Amino acid sequence: MLFRDRRGAGEQLASRLAGYRGSNPLILAVPRGGIVVASPIHEALGGELDLIITRKIGAPYQHELAIGATGGDGFLMLNEKLISRLGVSPDYIEKTAVREQKEIRRRLELYRGNRPLPVIEERLIILVDDGVATGYTLLAAIRSIAEQKPADLVLAVPVGPPETLGELKKEVNALVYLEAPVDFAAVGQFYNDFRQVEDREVITILQDAWHKN
Repeated sequence: MLFRDRRGAGEQLASRLAGYRGSNPLILAVPRGGIVVASPIHEALGGELDLIITRKIGAPYQHELAIGATGGDGFLMLNEKLISRLGVSPDYIEKTAVREQKEIRRRLELYRGNRPLPVIEERLIILVDDGVATGYTLLAAIRSIAEQKPADLVLAVPVGPPETLGELKKEVNALVYLEAPVDFAAVGQFYNDFRQVEDREVITILQDAWHKN
């Protein structure tokens, strides 16, 4: 299946998530692409729309190789086996985590301003992205949310490889997806329109959602 664009994929996910209408969900989108997918879900289900950002901690000299991930609240998830095998120092991890946490806070301030962060505890959380590949930073988002004790945690993504979706399903109360192709190479291959989402669009979607609430 080819999705028209991110909003079209979100509309399809909204149909699959219709059973949560009236449950006052907190819909947490992964920016930037995830917020466009999440917007029609929020329109269909109600509740609140907000953001969650996690960032990868890359290995020294191999920054695309994830040895961990972190959230702006100080949450830290590490691949201890890989760290040990590569001989990565605690000092490197600490400095990199602090730098990435600072960048997360900068982005949240850009997108959200001074608005207080939403309460997750005892809420139905629907985590949304525009797709998943390796799933590492999305796994960090899931675990960061789980630490805050939601009532239920639902992951909703249009597309991802079967193996990754299978692993992520173990971490949530429910997984909702549209496609799990065995020939998965990249998220963008399943969209007719996968243009980059600009910061201004993220801000506009959030402000519109907050105004309606």
